[in-house]
Amino acid sequence: MKPNDFSDARVLVTGGAGFIGSALVWALNRRGCEHIVICDRLGTDEKWRNLAPLRFANYVEADQLLPRLQNGGLGKFDFVLHLGACSATTERDAGYLLRNNYEFTKDLAAWALGQKTRFVYASSAATYGDGAAGMEDDDSKLNALRPLNMYGYSKHLFDLHARRAGFLNRIVGLKYFNVFGPNEDHKGDMRSVVHKSYAQVQTEGVIRLFKSYRPDYRDGEQKRDFLYVKDAVAMTLHLAASEKANGLFNIGSGAARTWLDLARAVFTALKREPKIEFIEMPGNIRDKYQYFTEANLARLRAAGYTAPVTPLEDAVGDYVRNYLVPDKRLDSGM
Repeated sequence: MKPNDFSDARVLVTGGAGFIGSALVWALNRRGCEHIVICDRLGTDEKWRNLAPLRFANYVEADQLLPRLQNGGLGKFDFVLHLGACSATTERDAGYLLRNNYEFTKDLAAWALGQKTRFVYASSAATYGDGAAGMEDDDSKLNALRPLNMYGYSKHLFDLHARRAGFLNRIVGLKYFNVFGPNEDHKGDMRSVVHKSYAQVQTEGVIRLFKSYRPDYRDGEQKRDFLYVKDAVAMTLHLAASEKANGLFNIGSGAARTWLDLARAVFTALKREPKIEFIEMPGNIRDKYQYFTEANLARLRAAGYTAPVTPLEDAVGDYVRNYLVPDKRLDSGM
């Protein structure tokens, strides 16, 4: 199957009303695919608005998914793109995270493999912790990783399970780095700093960034690997369609940039002079904070993904001018 040819595919997207999940549905629509079943928990927020401009065949609430799959009620799928998870890095209910991010993924992976359905799931760069053990998507190094929060650990547990069970030579795990872009409005405190910064500039004319608490990083010069969601979904679909690509893959830009770079890009997109202030970091995340992340993309490139990554300034400009300012979401008709 060619990476961009999903026109006849039947696809299940979990977390399909969420940020990256709805962007995946948008990207599938643009590739001619509408045979899509979306699974999510819509709850009481505005996440449903991400679905309105998209084309799909059916929607299933998360609690009903496994029973309906197991009794054959949803038919067969060519792909399961499993993005559904609790992604709050501040979530402290460990039992909830294990049920939602680990146990559910185990059951869904087992079903997909039993059906010979291509299974692609979201892991996270949070599994790398402080980066002391490196940030290479090499499953032989999994035991050395020490996530800094329970969210990262819940993702790490499934990576370990997949390796132990021998799944990693048949499935794809995606270690998403700092993804930002349209359709993240509903994420509250988990929104990207681009989204939060845009709101700060509009209301107060200033962007506030966390101070550094390490002497080797000046305020605002903590670095992250920022990736535009349009690139993230292009990488995801390339790996999904590449049957020889299995195992863990970093999904990032491959270049660490500072928070100051990000803030200045927002001001540039709005044609405003930068005004940046530094604030205290909340105590509950201070010892769990990642000061540097950067994706090694060697495995992704070796798997045939050749497209260039959108430069940070261009990505922020597109997001701010074409989505945040007009308050638009990804639209399959655009």
